[in-house]
Amino acid sequence: MELITLAHGSGGLESAKLINDLFLSYFNNDILCKQNDASLVNPIDGILAITTDSFVVNPLFFPGGDIGKLSICGTINDLCVSGATPLYITAGFIIEEGFNMCPLEKIVYSMAKTATLAKVKIIAGDTKVVEKGKCDGIYINTTGIGVIENYVLSHQFEIGDKIIVSGSIGDHGACIMSKRAMLAFDSSLKSDCAPLHAVTKAILNASANVRMMRDPTRGGLATTLNELLLNTDKSMMIYENLLPIKEEVRNFCDILGLDPLYVANEGKLICIVSDEDSDKVLEVMQKHSLSKDAVIIGEITADHSNKVYLKTSLGATKRLSMATGELLPRIC
Repeated sequence: MELITLAHGSGGLESAKLINDLFLSYFNNDILCKQNDASLVNPIDGILAITTDSFVVNPLFFPGGDIGKLSICGTINDLCVSGATPLYITAGFIIEEGFNMCPLEKIVYSMAKTATLAKVKIIAGDTKVVEKGKCDGIYINTTGIGVIENYVLSHQFEIGDKIIVSGSIGDHGACIMSKRAMLAFDSSLKSDCAPLHAVTKAILNASANVRMMRDPTRGGLATTLNELLLNTDKSMMIYENLLPIKEEVRNFCDILGLDPLYVANEGKLICIVSDEDSDKVLEVMQKHSLSKDAVIIGEITADHSNKVYLKTSLGATKRLSMATGELLPRIC
């Protein structure tokens, strides 16, 4: 059983072997394999979109994915919902001394597989090894670069714009929580972790009246909707009976006293589109496997209070505020 040692992060022979035998083996492309201190890419015609994220999820492996797949999907999706086509990703690894090489290879393979699926190249990286006990296995940082070639999202809402969610909410957060050692629920919950590049491309091809897209990760749907209203003079009305929530997710959240509206997602998006184009956009979303359960859940309203309201199944109206505190740390 081969383990990561401090020597693997020293920059010497062991580091070179790790880079060549593992990272270059799976992330193989013409840019990365030159092993320059800085990767050189051809000029990009369009508006650059750049995002960065760090991943510290616990556990590292879970139904539907692992930290490697999550690190690529999370970065790709941040680019996609901004209207960009993902092109390149960099990857930085902080690995704990004594980490097993076998799960490390599985993580790297997962990253390579997901990046290939999205036609994205991993073009630069770095590896550091810290002493045992200074890191919980492995942390990954990724930076993504994409290009917006044509349509720039307006971010300007109009009264009557429809709010679409691409599928069931709360799947990822419920899955991760169910697999934590302190909970250890026996369930079939599965993370929705997936790259959304094909879905966002279909949406933008269907309508020139898409106002904004966003992936509702930490803080869930309710917090993300509140974030979308920042710096606007509009409000939203969401309808409880239209929200797509799987029964097992709902039951799991009930047991823990959680609201699925605040539970993290990693393979869903929110799309706000003009009323006249909403049915067209919904139709193209429902043709894709990752958004086949897409549904209109509400609309932009004339209330100038910058608030998200929920019309309950009983007919009452309540405000959905941003999440406060931390439901569970290290969800992604």
